[in-house]
Amino acid sequence: MDALTLLHERSSMGKLMAPAPSAEQLNAIYQAALRAPDHKELRPWRFIEFSGEGRERLGELFAEAEFQEDPGSDDATLDAARKKPLRAPMVIAVIAKVTPELEKVPKMEQVISAGCAAHGILLAAHALGLGAMWRSGKYAFDPVVRKGLSLEEDDEVVAFIYLGTLGGRHKPVPQHDVADFVERWN
Repeated sequence: MDALTLLHERSSMGKLMAPAPSAEQLNAIYQAALRAPDHKELRPWRFIEFSGEGRERLGELFAEAEFQEDPGSDDATLDAARKKPLRAPMVIAVIAKVTPELEKVPKMEQVISAGCAAHGILLAAHALGLGAMWRSGKYAFDPVVRKGLSLEEDDEVVAFIYLGTLGGRHKPVPQHDVADFVERWN
């Protein structure tokens, strides 16, 4: 698949099943992530891989976050939180490992760089014939989850990327009119 086709056809896949990516596929995926734009070569990325029981541990962390937010949460709400990481055989948390107070590389730029690394993961997964879904939601910003993932004060969860084998049909990729998004100053 050539690069433009990959960029034009990549789409999120919500239904993912086993098997998870192989070690060889994961190496290719991470190598793609590590090519993200990176001012000053800070490499402001950290990846936490959850598979097997690790997904259950992440689910417990989500349930704890839910309970801390609302101690009156019912069992169904807590169980739903626990099951979120089980929607795919693997989840990768993409963390912006921010070096604070750099005059020439502000925090926002470091977070965007980590976002580009996350996008690299999505593109590489698609190129390898895998399915991937970028998720964030409230758990990415929750203090219980942040603590459980050992984030520093300035670090950010950029994405929880769900990875696996495609478990359904591809939905059509929407076509967009470039003119709706581009302003030209000639």
